[in-house]
Formats: sequence, C-alpha cells, structure tokens
Amino acid sequence: MRLLLSLLMAFVMLALAGAGGLVFLFEHYDHDLPDYTKLANYEPPVTTRIYAGDGRLMAEFASERRIFVPIDSMPRQVMNAFMAAEDKNFYAHQGVDPIGILRAILTNIENFGRERRPVGASTITQQVAKNMLLTNEVSFARKIKEAILAIRIERTFTKDRILELYLNEIFLGNRSYGVAAAALNYFNKALDELSIEEVAFLAALPKAPSNYNPDRQHDAAVARRNWVIGRMAEDGYITPDEAKAAQGRPLVTRKRDEQEVVTAEYFSEEVRRELVKLYGDQALYEGGLSVRASMNPVLQVTATKALRDGLIAYDRRHGWRGPIAKMENFDNWPKKLAAMPPPAGSEGWKLAVVLKDDQADGLDIGVADGTRGRIPLSELRWARASKDGDVAGPAIRKPSDVAKLGDILLVEPVSGPPAKDEDEKPAKKNDKSAAKELPPGSYGLRQIPQVQGGLVALDPHTGRVLAMVGGFSPAMSVFNRATQALRQPGSSFKPFVYLTALNQGFTPSSLVMDAPFSFDPGGGQPVWRPENYSHEFYGPTPLRVGIEKSRNVMTVRLAQQIGMDKVKALVEKFGIVDNLQPYLPMALGAGETTVLRLATAYAMLDNGGKRVVPTFIDRVQDRNGKTIFRHDNRACEGCNNVAWKDGMAVPAVPDTREQVNDPRTTYQIVSILEGVVQRGTAAALRSLGKPLAGKTGTTNDSHDAWFMGFSPDLVVGTYIGFDQPRSLGGHETGGSAAVPVFKEVMQVALKDKPATPFRVPPGLRLVRVNPANGQLAQPGDNRAIWEAFLPGTEPNPDQPQVVLDGSSQGAGAMLGDPNATGGFGSQQPGVPAPPAAATLGTGGLY
Repeated sequence: MRLLLSLLMAFVMLALAGAGGLVFLFEHYDHDLPDYTKLANYEPPVTTRIYAGDGRLMAEFASERRIFVPIDSMPRQVMNAFMAAEDKNFYAHQGVDPIGILRAILTNIENFGRERRPVGASTITQQVAKNMLLTNEVSFARKIKEAILAIRIERTFTKDRILELYLNEIFLGNRSYGVAAAALNYFNKALDELSIEEVAFLAALPKAPSNYNPDRQHDAAVARRNWVIGRMAEDGYITPDEAKAAQGRPLVTRKRDEQEVVTAEYFSEEVRRELVKLYGDQALYEGGLSVRASMNPVLQVTATKALRDGLIAYDRRHGWRGPIAKMENFDNWPKKLAAMPPPAGSEGWKLAVVLKDDQADGLDIGVADGTRGRIPLSELRWARASKDGDVAGPAIRKPSDVAKLGDILLVEPVSGPPAKDEDEKPAKKNDKSAAKELPPGSYGLRQIPQVQGGLVALDPHTGRVLAMVGGFSPAMSVFNRATQALRQPGSSFKPFVYLTALNQGFTPSSLVMDAPFSFDPGGGQPVWRPENYSHEFYGPTPLRVGIEKSRNVMTVRLAQQIGMDKVKALVEKFGIVDNLQPYLPMALGAGETTVLRLATAYAMLDNGGKRVVPTFIDRVQDRNGKTIFRHDNRACEGCNNVAWKDGMAVPAVPDTREQVNDPRTTYQIVSILEGVVQRGTAAALRSLGKPLAGKTGTTNDSHDAWFMGFSPDLVVGTYIGFDQPRSLGGHETGGSAAVPVFKEVMQVALKDKPATPFRVPPGLRLVRVNPANGQLAQPGDNRAIWEAFLPGTEPNPDQPQVVLDGSSQGAGAMLGDPNATGGFGSQQPGVPAPPAAATLGTGGLY
C-alpha cells in the first residue's frame, strides 16, 4: 500500500513538473510570436490576368501563380481529399490533434530502423500557421510556436476560413500556389472538373511536391495518390468501389493550354507597362487584377503576319546572306540537328541540313525529326547573293548556287504552285509544267530579316488600340518599335503642314510654285536645296497634287509662307512631337516621333478633328470584381442592367471629346489623302475597292519607309527601317515597303464590310474641279473630282489664280525681307535658320 502511494505521489509530481514545464515553454515562446490576427484581412498574392477585347486570355503576370477560390465555391470533394490526406480530424480538434500526435509517435517507433521518413502530426491549422506566419525552420522551438499559434487561430477564426486560407495558400509544385492553380497546371482543368484520382493526386503533394513529380517520380506519385484514395475511402468520402476504380486508372497529366491569343507579346508587354505605371509592381504581380485589353485578336494576328510578311519580302529583295552553319560529319545527323538551338526569330521555321546538292531541280534536305524533304529550285531563285545590304550576285541557275552539302538552313513547309521566278519569262500557254503543284515534302528557304518595323491599328473614334506589333519577333528583341522607337516620319508628316495652310485660308486648289528653292542658313553651313523625289520641278501646282505626288519643294515653300511657328503649334496640338523645332527641314518630316503618336494624329484627322487618347486598356477590375479603371468614363443613362429588345433606341452617350481642329478643313485634308490612294503614291491600294486615305513617307536616303492610312473607322500606321539607321536601298520607298503591309491588314479588316464613305461635315460646298490644275471642271471632263471648299473660297473662273512663289535665296528672305516675294501678296513671316543638325541633304523625302 505504501509503495502504491509512493508511485502515485511520484506520478503527480511528474505531472505537475510537466505542466510547469509546458507553462514555462509557452511563456518563453509566447512573447515573440507574430500577429496572427492579420489573417482576418489576409489577401494572398493572386495572378493578374489580361484578356483580349473578345474575352480570350492574353497573358498572366504573377510572383506566385495563384487563383483564389472562396470556400463557398470550393468543391466538397477537394476539401475532403485534403482532409483525408492531411488532417482527418480537422473539424474536431482545437488546432492541435493529440490523437494524431500519439498515432504519429507510435508509427515512428514502429518504423524505427526501417529508413522510412518520420510521420508528422501537423494539423491543417498548424500548416497555416507555419506557411503564413512562421518559417520552414526544422526545430523544436518552431513546433512549439506553431502549436501556440494554431490554438489561437482556432479560437479566432472559423474552420471554413482556416481551410480556405490553406487550400489557396499551399504550394503544390509546378509553379502552383493553391489548388485552383494546381488543377490548371497539372490537368488543365477547373476544380469542379477534376476526377477522384486527380483530386487525390493534388492532395498527395503538400508533404513534398518534388518527391511526387508525375514526370520524374511517376511511380512514387501513383503510390502516394493511391494512398490518398484509400484514406478517402476509409474516412467515408468515397465508396470502396470508387476507390478501387480510381486507383486502377493511370496518372495522366496535361500541360496547361498556352494563352489563347498568340502573337500578342508586344501588346501584352505594353499593357504590363501601363499597369505598372498606374498601380505599381506589387499590384500587378500580386493584386489579382482582371484587365480587359482593347486588342482585337483577329486583327492582331493579321497585323503580326502582315508586318512579318513585309519584312521578309523586303529582306528577300535584298539577297541571301548564306547558311546558318555547316555540318561536316553526317553521322546521326537528326540528333545533331535537334541539339542545335534555333536562331531567335525563327518561330514556325525548322532547321535543316543539305544532304544532296548535285541535282538540277532542288536541294535534298533533312530536318531535325529525321524526315527528309526537298527545296525545289523555284523556292531558291530569290536567294541571289547579298553584298552591303543589296542583291549583288547573279541569277540562280542551279541549287548549288545557293547552298552546298552540309549547310544548315532555315526552311518552312510549302505547298501549292511554285514560287514565282522573277528572272524567268512568262510560261507559254501550252507549258503544263508551270501549273504543277509542289509535291509533298517540299520546303521553302527562309532567312531571318535584319530589317525591323512597327505597326499600330486603332479605332479613330475611341483611341482603342486594336492591334500593335513591335518588331519581327519578341524573341529577337523586346524593344517595341511601334511605341518606343523615335524615327523621322518623312512625307507622312506633310499633311499637317498642308492642314495648317488650309486653316490659314488656303484651299485644296490654291497654287504653289514647284520650282528650284535654296536657303542659306549662314554660319558657314551649306546651302540647303530640297528636291523632289523625281529630281524634276512642275511649276504652279495645286495643294492637292502637292500631297498626292508628295512634292518636297512645294511643301517647303508652303511652310515658309504660313510660318513654321504655326506648323509647330498645330503639330504639337495633335501630339505628334512635344517640342518641334521651327526649322524648315521639319516641314519634310525631319523631326522624330513614334508610330503610335503619328497614328493617333491621323486618327484625329479621320474622326473630324476630335481629340483621342490612345489606350491599350479598356477596363481594370480588382480581385473582388470592382472596376477601378475605365478608359471611357462618359456617363450613360440606360446602359446598365437593360435587357435588349428589338426596336429599342440606343442610349445616347455624350460626345465629350475636345475639338482639336475645324472639322471642315480636317475633311479637306482627308479628301486630299484619299487622292493619294486614287492618283498618288499609294495607288496600289485602289484594288481593295474601299474608301481609303493615307500618306506614304520615305526619309532622306531611304532610312525609313512609312505608310499612315485609314478607312472611315480604322487607322493603320506602319514603318520599316533598321534599328541602327541606314539606307533601305535606293529604290525602297514607303510605297514599296510599307504600303503592302497596310494593304494586307486592310484586306482582312475590311473584308465583307460595306464601302462606307468618309463623313462630310456640314459647312462645306462640294464643287467639281480638275485635280490637275484646281480649276472648275469643264463639261465632259472625265478627270473631274468633287472638291470640298469653305463657302466663298471656290475657284472663280472670272479671277486669275494666284500662285504662291515665295522663292528664297538666303536668310534675309526667310526672315521677312520686305523685298521678298510672298504668295497672295502677304509678307513672308519670320522663320529662324535651322541648326546644322536639322539640315537635310538634297535627296527628296517622299
């Protein structure tokens, strides 16, 4: 009896000592615990998603790829699987599970010496405390802190809130934070689409995602998944038959679909920059923003292809620069070819090695997958040798003129009729070989262009950028040539000089002398003598023809007469250049701007002189769906929560745009730019059969080729040039290099669209005139066009036409010499002399 009493006393003393020890430990570790109450307002980092104008996904930005799913929307089967795998008593314990701890101790004792990983006993609440408040340090101290926090979290938050935090926060490998992101990244499915075995696999990952990688540790992943399925059956979440069937199915993962909208890298990057500017990096990468971009996917794909086609076409006109590399030994050539990294910008093309070059009708090649093919001679004829950026070699007569045995080339599968051979004479009518289709296995020779370019397409009424391409390939360079490259626009700038003149009282029929012009800026600088592209002069010429034929000397005379200060004011009002230097060469487009800025200015011409602000973003919503940004902030009564019915009137939305220019003179310049397409430097566009207007531009020495064009409801601007400016070639102009790109875009954009004419504002009189001389048309004149005039400014057959002469022989005349000749009897305004940096050569801008 005494022994029993002694044992009892010893047990009580040990219990008291243990309790005291626990109190001491809790007191010791309690003072530096993190604030667990912040979990009440915790918002985990969530992926920002960018959607195109039609709702398709464009891009995602995230520091942790996570899609937050509220507990009310979480499928029950997902919750059951994780509780079965991680914490079967989750809804019963108070943060720490004593039964689970005892079970883990017994299991670890049983497994001692078997080289098995120790079994843990952390509850889901403890994992929340560790993952969100503590570190991953393996220590006794961390476990005590974890237990203390778990108990306090349980007292503060509901079980559902704790489970919601856990399922959305936990890392599950494969760049997946939270179960929703994991479902997409492993199975390309939403949570409610997952099968039992797929849910079980996700629930198998929290312990060690890298140990259960379905590709590298497939057997271990299947075993762990099947164990979770067994636990789900044991806990009554699924039936034994369901468990047996699920365990028998293979573990099949599926790569997540890439963004649905392709070729949008430049556009997405521009949206990213705008979001960082608006909200900062943290909001972009962690804020879970939902962004609706203005991009039209069909137009974006079209624009990307058109610019690439244009750059390739230019590059092919200037010759073949030779193979990428050489393969000396053909042993196991497919493996060697597959090991070669493809050149940047070769997306969609394949590397190939020449296996035979001694046949007359083509090169035999092999591609990296081991298949063989042929490049027919017709696909090689363009590849004349290039020297100093232009074609220098003789015409291609046999395949070995282009490539030799072992040369590594870029190729693309081709089909249909053979490529047109510009060196050959047209085939005879009875030559049946000319109509033969290329056989299967045919490839075309490809070359990555050195030239670059940019393109913007936007809505002239709203400023929404519908498509934007910043170069041949973002893999070559992320520099965006549509928004970041400052280039001289050349003659595509001229319409704003002429618009300034129209605002000053000139008419489309006003005559300007097209004759030699010289200007001595003084200070030892050379005399500037601008010339027309043709190096000819045409005498008195109407303003309309000056734009249609892109006459340089006329433009300089006009700018001299109206004053570069007025041109500067209008150009800056249209946002083309922030601070235009008021020197005469600037009238020919010697200033620098971007494609986006110039396209926006053309949009203001297109819409009747209304201010537009270009935008890549229509709307931004925060993670809770609240709209925090909208490009169009106009009030609209009756626009929301309205069920549309036939016959309903469209709600009236106020037009709050600033009127930048008189709509009447704005239409006059639009009508003149229509003439550029009908009779001028962009006549290649007439075949589209749609109302189009625009202006070509080629800078001095052909460094850049531009075309800025538009239909009544779409503006497309593009330029082509080298990143390090150099000549495109003596015969390359905006008409040859840039117009075909615009045409390819418009062929798709205007397909099946009605031929809507440009809108004529009130306050104009339309009069039939002869465009060649600006005079009233005579009966039967088949060249006559309808010209727009402000009332009272129409040509008067009873009065002689006044010709603006404004010849200049030196700085004195430019600065307002009273003896200088001025058109319309007015004194020439003061124009400061250009500095040396602004002086152009005699070559014409076109």
